[in-house]
Amino acid sequence: MASIDHLRGGQPVNTTRVGQQKTTTTEEQTTTSNIAKDQHDEVSLSSQGKAVGQIHQQLATEPSFDAGKVAEIKQAIANGSYTIDADKLASNMLKFEDELNGL
Repeated sequence: MASIDHLRGGQPVNTTRVGQQKTTTTEEQTTTSNIAKDQHDEVSLSSQGKAVGQIHQQLATEPSFDAGKVAEIKQAIANGSYTIDADKLASNMLKFEDELNGL
């Protein structure tokens, strides 16, 4: 049976099963060859698609975190001046959990 990957509009599909042999005439081969030569796949992107691609490229070149802020936090932890707001942390954890439940 032919898989979905082999289906193309206007082109013949080989439906022979394993173990079967299909004989094709010269005319069938010529027709198939001409169809393949005449058809071209083409993709075009909208301006929105192009903009998304440009944004993706920009984000890929930028670091994924703020190294300066990480260094500040490390220094604050090392010297004991880093404080944790337990209420804010708990609130953010609950918010994150609620967001996960919505998926």
